Amino acid sequence: MSVALCVCILSWYLHNSAAEAELAPPRDVTMITMNTHYRLSWDWDQSAAGSHNVTFTTQYVAKYKLKFKKKSLNWFTSCEETSERSCDLTACNLHYLGIFMLRVRANMNGLHSTWVQKEFCPDKDAAVGAPTKVNLAPAGSDLDVFISDPLTSTNSSMKELLPKLYYRILYWEHSEDRQTSRTQLVNSNANVVTLPNLKPWTWYCVSVQTRYDFYNKSSNFTSPHCMQTEGATPWWQIFVCFVGSLVVCFLVMLLSLYGSFWCCKTFKTILYPSNQLPTHFKEYLCDSPGSDIPRLLTPESESELLCDNVTVCPEPAVLEIHNPPPEDFAIPTLGSESDSSGRHSRQGSGSSSGDSGVYSTGGSSNLQQPDITKSFAGAQDCWKGIFDSELVKMQEMAPDLKSQPLITDERTVDMSV
Repeated sequence: MSVALCVCILSWYLHNSAAEAELAPPRDVTMITMNTHYRLSWDWDQSAAGSHNVTFTTQYVAKYKLKFKKKSLNWFTSCEETSERSCDLTACNLHYLGIFMLRVRANMNGLHSTWVQKEFCPDKDAAVGAPTKVNLAPAGSDLDVFISDPLTSTNSSMKELLPKLYYRILYWEHSEDRQTSRTQLVNSNANVVTLPNLKPWTWYCVSVQTRYDFYNKSSNFTSPHCMQTEGATPWWQIFVCFVGSLVVCFLVMLLSLYGSFWCCKTFKTILYPSNQLPTHFKEYLCDSPGSDIPRLLTPESESELLCDNVTVCPEPAVLEIHNPPPEDFAIPTLGSESDSSGRHSRQGSGSSSGDSGVYSTGGSSNLQQPDITKSFAGAQDCWKGIFDSELVKMQEMAPDLKSQPLITDERTVDMSV
């Protein structure tokens, strides 16, 4: 039984070894690097697997650990069972000055190919990148070149890992045919470089390369950046600028004055129109005859309270008032006879030559007396009505004011028309 078991185990081992030998390992294993970005790449013939899916496993370990044969070697897996033909090792934080051993194998249906190993030293094998950014600025007749260092995977400067890193600057006069222009070279490890001996008011192009001479590393040149140099300003340019500024200032002031005049004229036309109101309208609409501002009447205005309907009364007849002499007012005694003049006699038959005109002796005087009395009474009633209405208005305006009794002095006078 023991012999048979050994034969089975031996046959199984030989079978697996043969199967592993039949599965082709990866080939053309290379490292694609830029500063501290690392990627292991390989190739594999898919025709050997047919329709089966093939995966790959990538591992790494520090090279110095391979010297300890007594200890079991612990490989770190970076990519396991991946179908891609590459593996990114940037996240593994491989030390830039260390040496590492990398290996990769193919997997298919539980079968594995042999490992393919590759030694990798970042300081020696990793490529250095071009400057991150290049800017130009005129410095008189010269140009200042501002260079940004290449960055690591953690966005730090590569000069922290390569202190002797420097830049090679190529610059040339810009022209349509670059081959005819002479190229000049400047090396500097500074981030700001001034290009000397340039022509004023001339276009120059600049391209920068990163270099590290210890392992003879160099990056590609950046794309050309072009800029024109400056110089002393010609007198004619100063004169043209001065005249241009004067013209611009004059136009601005002219437009400002015209705009101010137009605005004032427009406001004056709106606020003070040329068509004025007639004088008799102004007397009623304005506070004073000389004011053009209309007066707005409010319900609280006292002038409204004094307004009332106008009553037109007929013009009374003109009366003549004669004051008779005192002796005419003497009271006659009973049974006395009138004097020879017959002035106070009402029984005379005819006209009296000494009559003063107060009473007539004829019958016509008796006909005119009622008409005169009636006209005078009508005018008196009219004016009395107006006076009463005004008195009522004044009492309404001042209700606390007590009205005083109106005392009229009645006198008897002789009137004649």
